[in-house]
Amino acid sequence: MFGRQLPEIVTARVPGPESERWVERLARTECPSLTMRRARRAERSGASHDPIVWARAAGANVEDADGNVYVDLIGAFSVCAVGHAHPRVVEAAQRQVALLPHALGDVHPSVAKLELLDRLADWVPFDARIILGLNGADAIAAALKTAVLKTGRPGVVAFEGGYHGLMYGPLAVCGSHPGFREPFAEQLNPHVRFLPYGDAAALADGVDESIGAVVVEPALGRGGLVFPPDGFLAAVSARAREVGALVVADEIFTGFGRTGVRFAFEGAFEPDVLCVGKALGGGLPISACIGTAEVMQAWGDPDREAIHTATFAGSPVSCAAACAALDVLEEEDLIRRSREVGARWLGELRAALGDRVTDVRGRGLMIAVELASGERAGRVTQALLSRGWLVLGAGPGGRSLQLTPPLNIDEALLRGFTRALVETVEATP
Repeated sequence: MFGRQLPEIVTARVPGPESERWVERLARTECPSLTMRRARRAERSGASHDPIVWARAAGANVEDADGNVYVDLIGAFSVCAVGHAHPRVVEAAQRQVALLPHALGDVHPSVAKLELLDRLADWVPFDARIILGLNGADAIAAALKTAVLKTGRPGVVAFEGGYHGLMYGPLAVCGSHPGFREPFAEQLNPHVRFLPYGDAAALADGVDESIGAVVVEPALGRGGLVFPPDGFLAAVSARAREVGALVVADEIFTGFGRTGVRFAFEGAFEPDVLCVGKALGGGLPISACIGTAEVMQAWGDPDREAIHTATFAGSPVSCAAACAALDVLEEEDLIRRSREVGARWLGELRAALGDRVTDVRGRGLMIAVELASGERAGRVTQALLSRGWLVLGAGPGGRSLQLTPPLNIDEALLRGFTRALVETVEATP
């Protein structure tokens, strides 16, 4: 059944001819930064990086324009925690778009927005006040503004390997690759310091009274699916509080059960500001900057203009979809499932791959398989694509295969992938 089926490749090669025709059209209209990047990666890896063109998706399956069926093991960048096109999410979005597709934002809000704010407040362990946005970078931008309003300090500490989005505010604190920042450096916040991720000893000198915010991912997502050593996150929080800085937890990638708990910060610290996105919308664009009531009071000057707003923030359709996605996570017990299924799969991957790879690590259904080089990982990724398995490279040089499937994926698909991965790694130099 589509949504739960193993791969089915019906064309002689991948991408197939229909996808290739679409990609030729894409090259005529797409920003060349994307088209040329694929060409450069192909030159380095010796494997094609032309994309397949998606036509439809459901559950853990994607079908391309040629009718090939794939298993999505990246969950659309970790967005589809409840699977692609979950019926509850689709129904909620369809109902809302017929009833009220757009409201007047922060002036006259919709019922759907108010319902989502209530739901999100119930999901966090503190008295929350919330700013909605359209993507993760929106949430980080709101968090950085919150820190300035609350502390009066422009300084920010972020971490090497951290990815927080590429809009200008978030770009300044994006540490996953210097190349993201370098072309725009003169327009970015100059008061940002990057510290080594996981190095608690660097905090004493790196976080001082000039710092208004410390932005940290409780586990690196795009930075390579890296999990910090025990005690590091608690040390980050403690040092920030010593100097009066806010702790901003970026859980855009890790939130809503990805690591087997609601939020990856649990048990380590409690943030002043929590940023979420990706999985929140069940596939539709929405994010949230969730701060404590005390911290968010900094926005409450009655003489100030509405200094942070957007036309489509709090979109009724996205809010309705998000409420439905939260319902699915709770009613299908997907957070517990992520924890238990992820632990089994991690053990199976380690046993099956052995010393064929550099490392296999993970928590919940956030797992990385690291190879010796990004070039080899690229070849493995393309070979898996030709067999109907969607994975991506992540981290330095793209060495790690990102495995972040829907939290409700059938375990039979995971076992099928493990077999295919072993065969592919063995056959790919």
